Amino acid sequence: MALGRKGARRIVVDGTTYRWRLRRRPTYFQGMAWTPCTFAVEHADSPGPGTTLVVTTDQPHLSNWLGHEGKPILPSDAARAIRHALREGWTPTSPGTPFHLDLSAGFVASP
Repeated sequence: MALGRKGARRIVVDGTTYRWRLRRRPTYFQGMAWTPCTFAVEHADSPGPGTTLVVTTDQPHLSNWLGHEGKPILPSDAARAIRHALREGWTPTSPGTPFHLDLSAGFVASP
Protein backbone atom coordinates (compact mmCIF):
# COMPACT_ATOMS: atom_id res chain seq x y z
CA MET A 1 0.00 0.00 0.00
CA ALA A 2 1.63 3.22 -1.12
CA LEU A 3 0.80 6.64 0.21
CA GLY A 4 -0.14 9.17 -2.45
CA ARG A 5 2.17 12.14 -2.67
CA LYS A 6 -0.67 14.63 -3.08
CA GLY A 7 -1.63 15.95 0.34
CA ALA A 8 1.19 14.10 2.11
CA ARG A 9 3.43 16.06 4.46
CA ARG A 10 7.13 15.43 5.02
CA ILE A 11 8.46 14.99 8.51
CA VAL A 12 11.95 14.19 9.78
CA VAL A 13 12.09 12.00 12.89
CA ASP A 14 15.49 11.19 14.38
CA GLY A 15 17.22 11.97 11.06
CA THR A 16 14.91 9.86 8.88
CA THR A 17 12.41 11.39 6.46
CA TYR A 18 8.83 10.13 6.35
CA ARG A 19 5.62 11.17 4.61
CA TRP A 20 2.35 11.23 6.50
CA ARG A 21 -1.19 11.89 5.40
CA LEU A 22 -4.54 12.42 7.05
CA ARG A 23 -7.74 12.04 5.03
CA ARG A 24 -9.26 15.45 4.37
CA ARG A 25 -12.76 14.07 4.29
CA PRO A 26 -13.82 11.55 6.90
CA THR A 27 -15.04 8.08 6.07
CA TYR A 28 -18.74 7.51 6.77
CA PHE A 29 -18.00 5.96 10.18
CA GLN A 30 -15.60 8.80 11.06
CA GLY A 31 -18.15 11.35 9.88
CA MET A 32 -20.73 9.86 12.24
CA ALA A 33 -18.07 9.86 15.02
CA TRP A 34 -18.43 6.11 15.42
CA THR A 35 -14.73 5.46 14.77
CA PRO A 36 -11.67 7.62 15.55
CA CYS A 37 -9.50 9.55 13.14
CA THR A 38 -6.64 7.68 11.43
CA PHE A 39 -3.56 8.71 9.48
CA ALA A 40 -0.91 6.88 7.47
CA VAL A 41 2.89 7.17 7.45
CA GLU A 42 5.56 5.76 5.15
CA HIS A 43 9.31 6.05 4.71
CA ALA A 44 9.95 8.83 2.19
CA ASP A 45 13.30 7.73 0.76
CA SER A 46 12.84 3.97 0.52
CA PRO A 47 13.97 2.60 -2.88
CA GLY A 48 11.17 0.03 -2.94
CA PRO A 49 7.78 -0.45 -1.39
CA GLY A 50 7.95 -0.41 2.38
CA THR A 51 5.50 -1.11 5.16
CA THR A 52 2.90 1.59 5.73
CA LEU A 53 2.10 2.61 9.29
CA VAL A 54 -1.62 3.16 9.98
CA VAL A 55 -2.23 5.09 13.21
CA THR A 56 -5.63 5.11 14.91
CA THR A 57 -5.94 8.14 17.18
CA ASP A 58 -8.12 8.65 20.25
CA GLN A 59 -10.16 11.53 18.84
CA PRO A 60 -12.87 12.12 16.24
CA HIS A 61 -12.07 13.40 12.76
CA LEU A 62 -12.15 17.20 12.76
CA SER A 63 -14.62 17.19 9.86
CA ASN A 64 -17.14 14.87 11.49
CA TRP A 65 -20.76 15.69 10.68
CA LEU A 66 -22.06 15.76 14.24
CA GLY A 67 -19.90 18.58 15.52
CA HIS A 68 -17.95 16.47 18.02
CA GLU A 69 -14.94 18.51 18.99
CA GLY A 70 -11.52 17.12 18.18
CA LYS A 71 -7.97 18.37 18.05
CA PRO A 72 -5.96 18.70 14.84
CA ILE A 73 -3.26 16.08 14.27
CA LEU A 74 0.00 17.99 14.57
CA PRO A 75 3.41 17.01 13.19
CA SER A 76 4.50 16.43 16.80
CA ASP A 77 1.67 13.86 17.13
CA ALA A 78 2.85 12.12 13.96
CA ALA A 79 6.47 12.11 15.21
CA ARG A 80 5.39 10.65 18.56
CA ALA A 81 3.40 7.90 16.77
CA ILE A 82 6.35 7.10 14.48
CA ARG A 83 8.71 6.71 17.45
CA HIS A 84 6.14 4.54 19.24
CA ALA A 85 5.65 2.31 16.17
CA LEU A 86 9.41 1.90 15.72
CA ARG A 87 9.69 0.75 19.35
CA GLU A 88 6.80 -1.68 18.71
CA GLY A 89 8.61 -3.26 15.75
CA TRP A 90 7.54 -1.30 12.65
CA THR A 91 10.16 -1.64 9.91
CA PRO A 92 9.29 1.06 7.37
CA THR A 93 11.81 0.02 4.71
CA SER A 94 10.82 -3.67 4.61
CA PRO A 95 7.93 -4.71 2.38
CA GLY A 96 4.91 -6.13 4.11
CA THR A 97 1.33 -5.62 5.18
CA PRO A 98 0.41 -2.33 6.88
CA PHE A 99 1.51 -2.00 10.49
CA HIS A 100 -1.41 -0.89 12.67
CA LEU A 101 -0.75 1.25 15.73
CA ASP A 102 -3.87 1.60 17.87
CA LEU A 103 -3.80 4.66 20.13
CA SER A 104 -7.58 4.82 20.44
CA ALA A 105 -7.83 4.08 24.16
CA GLY A 106 -10.24 6.60 25.59
CA PHE A 107 -12.17 7.26 22.36
CA VAL A 108 -15.91 7.46 23.00
CA ALA A 109 -18.04 6.69 19.97
CA SER A 110 -21.12 8.72 19.24
CA PRO A 111 -24.37 6.89 20.13
